Amino acid sequence: MTPSRYDTGLARLAEIDGAAGENVIAALADVAPDLGRYVIEFGFGDIYSRPGLDLKSRELATIAALTALGHAQPQLAVHLHAALNVGCTRNEIIEVIIQMALYAGFPAALNAMFTAKAVFNEVADA
Repeated sequence: MTPSRYDTGLARLAEIDGAAGENVIAALADVAPDLGRYVIEFGFGDIYSRPGLDLKSRELATIAALTALGHAQPQLAVHLHAALNVGCTRNEIIEVIIQMALYAGFPAALNAMFTAKAVFNEVADA
């Protein structure tokens, strides 16, 4: 039997984000459970499960996009943890954020770097 998009997405979410991703979905359960389901099915079942990019590349691209937005620090923190979880180095993450200073501006890069610093400290303390 072929797994459903939901099952595929839930497995991929657990692989990438572990408890942090599950906490995001759980936090939506009482207010917008459909949004949580969309994140699992589309985001992780369809997009993150596509061939062509490994998980490290996908997380670095996600960090770049969230950095460029400049106002998505909670989501950036989740994906910084995920990037570390799938094997990205701190240096790779820092370089992606510095690269975004050129395209997204220094305020966005600074916001992202301070979020990365906080995540790095959390991981070191764990």
